[in-house]
Formats: sequence, C-alpha cells, structure tokens
Amino acid sequence: MSSALQLALLSCALLGLRHGFDYDHLAAITDITSVQRNWREGMRLGVLYALGHALTVAVLGVTVLALHLSLPTRMDALGERAVGATLIVLALYVLVSFLRTRGSAHTHPRSRVALLITAVQRLVWLVRRRLSDSVQPPQPFAFQYDRSSVFAVGVVHGLGAETPSQLMLFLLAANLGGTSRGLLGLGCFLVGLVAMNTLMTASASGLFAGSTSRPRVHGLLTTLTVAYSFCIGVIFLFGISDRLPALVR
Repeated sequence: MSSALQLALLSCALLGLRHGFDYDHLAAITDITSVQRNWREGMRLGVLYALGHALTVAVLGVTVLALHLSLPTRMDALGERAVGATLIVLALYVLVSFLRTRGSAHTHPRSRVALLITAVQRLVWLVRRRLSDSVQPPQPFAFQYDRSSVFAVGVVHGLGAETPSQLMLFLLAANLGGTSRGLLGLGCFLVGLVAMNTLMTASASGLFAGSTSRPRVHGLLTTLTVAYSFCIGVIFLFGISDRLPALVR
C-alpha cells in the first residue's frame, strides 16, 4: 500500500472522527444515555445509535461510489429537518421521563413512542366520553424504550449527514483510484465515526451514572441535556445548522 493511499485512508478515518462529534450526535447521545438505568444500558443503546447512523452513511456511500449515483439535491435539507424533529422529540422525552421518574430509583423511563401513543389514546377517550359517559379511561401504553427505536433514530440522523465532513469523504473516496479503494476509504470513515460515538457514549454514560447518587447534579445535567437537544433540534428543523460554529476545526 502506497504512502499516498495510507495518508488518504487516515484522512477518511479522521473525517469520521470529526463527523462523529457533530452537534446532532452530541445531542442524541446525551439524550439517549441520560434516561438509562445504568452505564451498561447507556453504552448498549448509544452504540446502537452509532451503528444505525453508520448504516445509513454506508448505504449512501455505496450509492455514490459503487453505483455512481448522485444523491437527491433536496435530501440534505429534508434530512436536516428530520434530524431536528427527532432531537426535539428526544428532548421532550427526556424531560417527561425525568419528571415522571424523579424520586424513584427503580422506575424505568417510558419510551417516547409510549408517551405519544398514550397521549393519542387519551385524546380519543376524551372525544368518546363526550358521546358516552360509560367509556372507561385507557390504560397507559406499556411499551418500553427499546433498541430498535434508538437504532431508527441513528438511521434517520444518517439521512441528514451531508455535512462538510461527509461531503469531503465522498469527494476524497471517489478520487482514491477505483471503486475498491473508495469503499476502503468509506470503511475507514465509518470506523472513525463509530469510534468517536462510542467514546462519547462511554463519557456520557459514565457522567450520568456517576451523578445518580447526587440528585441536584443529575437534575442539572438532565436540564442542560434537554435544553441543548431542544435548541439544536429547532436550529436543524429550520434549516440553519450552517450558522453553528464548528465544534472541531
């Protein structure tokens, strides 16, 4: 392997590390880890988020490099808004979960899916009650925060991944000389992406797990997590993420 190719592959890996430290990754990982019961659960779900994101990037990369197809021009804008919407939902989920479980160390937070379905059930019940007083109120939906929902969030966030670092990856990989080398560069990018997100997950999981014995500190961290995720979500939802300063230059 030539030194030029080695340097190019190293650049792809560094781009992956850089991409993994984007605003949306930081918000999603802190959201996910903040509502887990222990460090292991936070690690497991945080890594699943990273793998979901990596899968979407891999599919997009193969589409560009191997099939020689260009991505839709509006995909970046639509993906960015989808990322923003999921971050807002995650922020609200963390807030509701924190308020519901505060003071109880043994209550597992209910998923955002459960909260949404319960709200719809409640709305339907209120409408039906106006027609008949005999209608019984619904039981809360019991679906728990699971691996598939976290993986799905990662997949959606991958759709909004046409950040400068990823565009540079596609450009660099396409010029490595041949499809096989381009895919190798894509693989190095994905390794860097997953490695950075795993490191971030371990840090966030340890931080939240270590604060559980200090309710005030844990409450402060959760409040900051909600505020950060909500603000970044709104910025992405309105398509103005390009105005955010670079976290890594």
